[in-house]
Amino acid sequence: MMLKPYRLGALLLALSALPAVPSASAVAAHAVPAAAPEGHTADQIGRFLVRFYGEHGPSDHDRRHHVSQVLQERQQTTTESDVLLCAQNEPRDIAVGPVTVAQAAGVGWATVTTHWASDKTDTFTAYVRLDSRPIRIDDVICAG
Repeated sequence: MMLKPYRLGALLLALSALPAVPSASAVAAHAVPAAAPEGHTADQIGRFLVRFYGEHGPSDHDRRHHVSQVLQERQQTTTESDVLLCAQNEPRDIAVGPVTVAQAAGVGWATVTTHWASDKTDTFTAYVRLDSRPIRIDDVICAG
């Protein structure tokens, strides 16, 4: 058995009394990953929907660049009505209601009301994925 000089032994004894500090690699292995961006907020979705629908419906540019591929394909197979407006004609006016965001589901939505010349109104729900880049309409469900 080899004896250590007193100074080294005292140092080791003092160090063993200190609280353990994990190494940098141990900290990195247990670190909580940085939170992913939460996506679009209710305010952002609301402003997008108001701009997207405007007063009479989406522009051709918005239909090409701010609509999911699924909705674009649905429109191609549905020739009797506009899937983004749930209607056959252009409304007199459009109003977007409050936006609800479900972070766990990754989606936000709002009720959209279309006003017609005959003082008739219709509603549908427009859905936006929170992680869509650029922001776009992901689905539209007509009220019936």
